[in-house]
Amino acid sequence: MSRTKVSTLNLRITPALKDAVREAAVREHRSVANMVEVLIRRHCNATGIPIADRQADDAPPDTGLRTNDG
Repeated sequence: MSRTKVSTLNLRITPALKDAVREAAVREHRSVANMVEVLIRRHCNATGIPIADRQADDAPPDTGLRTNDG
């Protein structure tokens, strides 16, 4: 599997929003960073904003649903 380059994104959010994204990540068994990425991808998919990256081309679309397979 080829590695995809990553970029760092620093942002400031309220403590309440930070707590909410942490809770969302826990409920979906994700890291906070992965949860933020999933939320951005869901928003872009819902609003028709294309995301052109190698990972999206190589992997099936993320529906946001998690399975218990591992």
